[in-house]
Amino acid sequence: MKYIKKDLGSYNLHLINTNKYKTVTMKIVFHSPIKKEDITKRNVLSDILLQSCKKYQSKREMIIESENLYALDIYNNIQRYGNYSMFSFTLQVLNDRYTEDDNLEKSIEFLSEILCNPDISNNAFKKDKLSIVKNNTEVVLSSLKEDPVGYSQMRLYEAFDKEGPISYRMAGYKEDLSKITKENLYTYYKNMIENDYVDIFIAGDFDNVKIVSIIKKYFKFRKIKKRKINYELDIRKCRKRRLFAKEKCEASQSKLAIACPISKMSTYEKNYPLVLANIIFGGSADSKLFKNVREKNSLCYTINSSVSKLDNLMTIKAGIDKDNFNKTVEVITKTLDDMKKGKFTDKDINIAKELYKSYIMSIEEDPMRIINEYLSMEIVDMDSYNERIEIMDKVKKRDIIKVFKKINMDTIFLLEGDIK
Repeated sequence: MKYIKKDLGSYNLHLINTNKYKTVTMKIVFHSPIKKEDITKRNVLSDILLQSCKKYQSKREMIIESENLYALDIYNNIQRYGNYSMFSFTLQVLNDRYTEDDNLEKSIEFLSEILCNPDISNNAFKKDKLSIVKNNTEVVLSSLKEDPVGYSQMRLYEAFDKEGPISYRMAGYKEDLSKITKENLYTYYKNMIENDYVDIFIAGDFDNVKIVSIIKKYFKFRKIKKRKINYELDIRKCRKRRLFAKEKCEASQSKLAIACPISKMSTYEKNYPLVLANIIFGGSADSKLFKNVREKNSLCYTINSSVSKLDNLMTIKAGIDKDNFNKTVEVITKTLDDMKKGKFTDKDINIAKELYKSYIMSIEEDPMRIINEYLSMEIVDMDSYNERIEIMDKVKKRDIIKVFKKINMDTIFLLEGDIK
């Protein structure tokens, strides 16, 4: 596999050459400093672009063209990366050698039509298409509680930091949905195209000279842009006393979510000891949380931890019976305290390193994972994923203990099931 980054002025083009796949995958990402009032608008915009475009003015026409291009797949996504909102479209298409010589170019042209030539009239999106998307969005926003795990984490972050980007609901807000018009949505679209920082990633087997020519032909962003702020959120100090928050829900099982802010760490600590610390603590099926909370004490159905480097946060999630709340928090607290005291073995470390190595070695099995790795490397200061294995092997127990001492429980949220 070979990676080349090209600065094309108004955007960066990332070429990932590999012959492992029968497909070519392309992802275009628009980066913008996140604003709470724009989240719903970006979601609606992302969806309305897939309803129609100037050349294909109905969903049916777009589906027919997708089939003509050997059933290519195009999908959209909105995510938060620290202080940024990432608006992306992904194209996955069969390699030309399995179709015809110009199928890849036609597919990239199709994506360009969707993104760069929207279906507008009188400087506005079509009213009927906007109504469809707004109705669909309304349904999504009305059903957030139907995903108890996601909802409990969302409510945890709102309690943890009421004003910061971590508390923003990436699905959007009903009050902002009602403010979207066909005119102001098109104005926002033009602003995004004009001002968002852009990366384009392509992974697969292709000729680099030809693909650069194709991309330049169909994506002509004019303005040279720079990243405006850091991606990483400011480090948040832990409260002197833990904050407890609770909400009832119509379910038999309760969802526990805990926010653990992480004190200032070096780049090395974030990329290596912290990763191992999370695997040992709650990031694997063999973790200390799983053994102590579930196996030894039978206090939960599921439990795990995850780390966001850009948010400087560890999040613990568990499915429990509400009557076990206090005891579960007690055992989780003790487990974290034990980690700070070094109560884990070299065997635990070696298992974590092997799991990490397996994860790294599996990245190349999926083109989207490769693309997302290189996207992360654009945002976070990281070594190439092949270099990481060698560096990770050298991490010592003292490094992991030092990291654990920088992790503290701050906010505890319980989505309490009230059905027995």
